[in-house]
Amino acid sequence: MGGHLIVETMRDVASAISVYTPDGAFVREVELPGLGVASGFGGDPERSETFYAYESLNQPPALYRYDVVTGESTVFRAPDLTFNPDDYVVSQTFYESTGGARIPLFVAHHRDVDPNGVRPTLIYGYGGFAITRRPDFDVRRLQWMEMGGVYAIANLRGGSAYGRDWHDAGRLANKQNVFDDFINAGHALIDMGWTSPDHLAIHGRSNGGLLVGAVANQAPDLFAAALPAVGVMDMLRFNQFTAGRFWVDDYGNPQDPEMFDVLYGYSPYHNIPQTGAYPATLITTADTDDRVVPGHSFKYAAALQAAQTGDAPTLIRIETRAGHGAGTPVSKLIEEAADRWAFIAYHTGLEIEE
Repeated sequence: MGGHLIVETMRDVASAISVYTPDGAFVREVELPGLGVASGFGGDPERSETFYAYESLNQPPALYRYDVVTGESTVFRAPDLTFNPDDYVVSQTFYESTGGARIPLFVAHHRDVDPNGVRPTLIYGYGGFAITRRPDFDVRRLQWMEMGGVYAIANLRGGSAYGRDWHDAGRLANKQNVFDDFINAGHALIDMGWTSPDHLAIHGRSNGGLLVGAVANQAPDLFAAALPAVGVMDMLRFNQFTAGRFWVDDYGNPQDPEMFDVLYGYSPYHNIPQTGAYPATLITTADTDDRVVPGHSFKYAAALQAAQTGDAPTLIRIETRAGHGAGTPVSKLIEEAADRWAFIAYHTGLEIEE
């Protein structure tokens, strides 16, 4: 662009964009609107003008024009909004986990919300398959924040935030690192003064559903509510159904005696505590999910309901005529989000002003 090179990188999960001369000399960093995700920067290499998209936890995707020569960014096209993104704060912090690992944590909330030790807080995590959960926009997250809740994303090992070693540190026999990272995210938010175990909820989908199930088993007293969605819950038979045979690279093969012991040690279905308090749990799945078959959630729900896990409810929500998530109609997404947020709002003590 205009005799320069533009390099897109990821720095601590958020986007970082730099401008260089053709011989590699650093010119400047593109000043983005905040901590978020930027992409684009294509166009005619002879012109100084290029365009990029930017979004964040508080900002839907908008298009920006960038002048490579002057370094000036201007809004080119943005959606009409019924809210002000500046009313919401997106920040990043880091906390220590097993083995001294430094874990990035995004925290987003309405500007009027302050740490008071009892703030209803929802942590989202994934931690697998070299997938990094970035601070992009989802209106459902904004809805939770608008209601007064705090939303956090923990970038656990098993993803790709820091390359192949970060992925390897959360797969196969190292999978417990992922659960430790998520548990420690909860402790970090408590230590930061945001919340307490009676007001803390966790959420994850697919491999993240496995994460929520395993962590709820291992640290049930740390959380008030859990939202495991379309999760892989039976780690001894996951490879017997549909796409499950492709996951052995991340999980290991249950037919391998060494990996059997590892998988059995954290499998959500096989490790439900039989006595004691357990978080209020809303399991979600779909009857025609052909990626993570709903049998995982059915078995997990039945086992959890049969266990003596205290007075908190265990519910399962089964969507009909739907699958793993892709292509779900907006109407169904709204209904599911409403049920999830209502469930955790009640069990984390979120008071909603009418």
